[in-house]
Amino acid sequence: MNKPLVVILTAIVLDAVGIGLIFPILPSLLQEVTHADKVAQYIGIMTALYAAMQFVFAPVLGALSDRLGRRPVLLISLGGAAINYLVLAFAPNLWLLLIGRAIAGLTSANVSVATAYVTDISPPEMRARRFGLLNAMFGIGFIIGPVLGGALGDYWLRLPFIAAAVLNAANLLLAFAVLPETRKPSRERIDLAALNPLRPLRWIFSMKSLLPVILIFFVFSGTGEAYGTCWALWGSDAFHWNGLWIGLSLGTFGICQTLSQAFLPGPAVKLLGERTAILTGVGAVCIALAVMAFATEGWMIFAIMPLFALGGIGVPALQSLATRQVGEDQQGQFQGVLASVVSLASIIAPLGFSSFYFAVRDAWPGAVWLSVVALYAIGIPLVLGLKLAKREPMPA
Repeated sequence: MNKPLVVILTAIVLDAVGIGLIFPILPSLLQEVTHADKVAQYIGIMTALYAAMQFVFAPVLGALSDRLGRRPVLLISLGGAAINYLVLAFAPNLWLLLIGRAIAGLTSANVSVATAYVTDISPPEMRARRFGLLNAMFGIGFIIGPVLGGALGDYWLRLPFIAAAVLNAANLLLAFAVLPETRKPSRERIDLAALNPLRPLRWIFSMKSLLPVILIFFVFSGTGEAYGTCWALWGSDAFHWNGLWIGLSLGTFGICQTLSQAFLPGPAVKLLGERTAILTGVGAVCIALAVMAFATEGWMIFAIMPLFALGGIGVPALQSLATRQVGEDQQGQFQGVLASVVSLASIIAPLGFSSFYFAVRDAWPGAVWLSVVALYAIGIPLVLGLKLAKREPMPA
């Protein structure tokens, strides 16, 4: 494996670590700076803010890398991430935390630049494999992040941020030393319309027969936001978990998701078909969520992780089924629409789940997981109604 690819994969791991390390410590950190016992809504705001910055700036950084070159944009984003984590480590109030989390979302939007870099250095026959490596590295980082954040946070709430700053600074130095430029800077003006993250969404209401699959992606993507928003709060409230146990539980969840999505979807779709695989995955996750809602001991959560692993077959099967809704010449446009919908769900869902948790926390913290089941229930009839063969033409 060449050195530039190693640097890019390391950057992806660190992006995911940065996302995950804050989850176990965020409730305690917000209580420290706000002096409030109920911080669910603050968590929702911070999670949504991070996603919003990614949504807005991913196309901006991608376009800048086309104009200025990949290397300077990657170096600036890595340097900005290192400085930002130091700011977060010493932020004395909520406003600085919010500003820091917004900047973290902006710098993590360099995934679009990293993907473009991998495209530049990879021959066509190797791109699928290397994009698979990108996804695997993100999964590994998201496993490491919560465990690292929980373990270090038990010593000092700000220590995970210092660790992230050191890691990003080390990767910046590595990138500066060995990362070559792969794209000659262009003198052409940047197309400002291409920087509009809402641009792909203008097609949604023009393709009425594709609305069901688009809505399914929105609903299923929204359900995934419940874990990052509520898991740490719920673990602390329901089982009195410290940061380490919250991190271990999130890390175990990440391992199950990564392994299942790596090995199960292909055989499951071959055996069950796409639609049945989706419904099987949804059913497994809903059973696990129901157990979480009524669980009285922490070990029960680790016991149901295999159900979450089985649930991992659902999204890849849905992605496969979605590609059959349009022709081959319109896949790029369609995938752009779906990516925008997923990003919007990542902004809206944390606000909804955090508000719901704030409302039920005193009476029954586990009720939040039943709200996720209810959201899945909305998607089931839509999945049953999807067409397996007909492909809908998209508007020009």
